[in-house]
Amino acid sequence: MSSDSFTFAMGEFEASFPADYKYAKNHMWALPISASGEPDPEHPAMFRFGLTAYAVRLLQDVYFLDWTVQPPCPVKLRSGIGSIESKKAESDLFSPVQGQLITINQAVLDDPALINASPYIDGWMLEFEVDAKDRDVLLTPTEYQEHLLEAWEVAQRTIKGQANQ
Repeated sequence: MSSDSFTFAMGEFEASFPADYKYAKNHMWALPISASGEPDPEHPAMFRFGLTAYAVRLLQDVYFLDWTVQPPCPVKLRSGIGSIESKKAESDLFSPVQGQLITINQAVLDDPALINASPYIDGWMLEFEVDAKDRDVLLTPTEYQEHLLEAWEVAQRTIKGQANQ
């Protein structure tokens, strides 16, 4: 993760986000990578995805991860791809993009706690090849900050039992 980042206050907790990553509305980060797995912002056809600090904070202590898809396979935007369990919640996981699922991080399957300890480096989950026409769903850091403001309001209402207000 680069040293250039932005923060978002979640109550008393501040979450940090790399400023040179892209983001999905389902609170996953996207890092352009080369075929060798190294960051490659010049040729963003392949992306590595993981959960943002916002998602990790809400989930707290991820301990189980399961995938219902296996690479290589085409995946549609928002299609179900797996599930995650943590101290706070069980949740389905949905594809952050439409593309070809290339890789699942076996290390995270073996030890999901990597998501808690290192969400932006060791805790990455998936790699996708994404066509140029399908990349516009990814948010810039500024767009993601705006999305976080909306999402945090909804999360607070949900926590307080006011989800339908």
